[in-house]
Amino acid sequence: RLGELDSQQLTDLVEELRAFLLYSVGQTGGHFGAGLGVVELTVALHHVYNTPDDRVVWDVGHQTYPHKILTGRMKQMGSMRQSGGLAGFPKRAESHYDSFGVGHSSTSISAAMGMALAAAQQGIDRKVIAVIGDGAITGGMAIEALAHAGHERPNMLVILNDNQMSIGHNTGGLATMFAKMWASKTYIAMRKGSKKVLEKIRPAWELAKRTEEHMKGMVAPGTLFEELGFHYIGPLDGHDLPGLVHTLENMKNLEGPQFLHIRTMKGKGFQPAEEDPVGYHAINKIEDKPKHKQPRVVTAKAPGPKYQDVFGQWLCDMAEKDKRLVGITPAMCEGSGMVDFAKRFPDRYYDVAIAEQHALT
Repeated sequence: RLGELDSQQLTDLVEELRAFLLYSVGQTGGHFGAGLGVVELTVALHHVYNTPDDRVVWDVGHQTYPHKILTGRMKQMGSMRQSGGLAGFPKRAESHYDSFGVGHSSTSISAAMGMALAAAQQGIDRKVIAVIGDGAITGGMAIEALAHAGHERPNMLVILNDNQMSIGHNTGGLATMFAKMWASKTYIAMRKGSKKVLEKIRPAWELAKRTEEHMKGMVAPGTLFEELGFHYIGPLDGHDLPGLVHTLENMKNLEGPQFLHIRTMKGKGFQPAEEDPVGYHAINKIEDKPKHKQPRVVTAKAPGPKYQDVFGQWLCDMAEKDKRLVGITPAMCEGSGMVDFAKRFPDRYYDVAIAEQHALT
């Protein structure tokens, strides 16, 4: 069991796991970059927690290949995404380590909260962890779950895997907007002028200062989650295995909703994926080298256009003819072939982040 391994053994395991992931996905194709980015986190979770009795809820399947390898499915990885083989996502019927079946995103906090509340009602001492990405946490369902958890205060841990790289550009950024505002010359000048006036009325200055700090806290990551009722820790280096293990051990028995913010690199350990996280989000099967001793002349077959490229071209054609046409995407600009549309018709293009229900409504 992973819980019995010492620090050096865990470090060796991380290297072996990353190497096997590179090999296995090269044989079958599939999601790639996200799994490489959570190798240390996956090892740390299975080392610290008593899985599968403790529940780990992964928000999307893209990052669960290392989890599958560690939970008894290593020899089956060659069947990934094939008929009768392993699913590309967590699947409860496949393994009791897969605590929740997921496809897309933003569901993990709701699911983990339900498990935590159920364990409390049944008197079961069970730890529940939700792992969610920086893209998925923009989804409305994730925000709803965070707000509800702050009210119910279940014993659960939410881990924000922040690789600053959702498939589409992360939309939103209150913190970025306010950071720019607070760093602006206008704001600084106003603040200095107000300080000179209010310092003569000390209570008024103290009130203004506290109000400013509170407003900053409302949009800064740590205090935002604190305001929602979570105990926030982070951000931590998600590739620092000893640090992750130490922090998870410290947080393991804390009461109430906990929030751990980690920073990771999508495609970690494979340079091409580190440099092009979008291109290496998923890869095709890497064909074996030909065994023929003498080179053969092979006529290359021209690849057909991808569906999203056809759709994207159609969208632009229609937009040229009809100015009423508007494009809305839930953080899937590239995957939906809307890159050209976004550039050519920026005033008619909306990326609402991973919030499908909002996009549709």
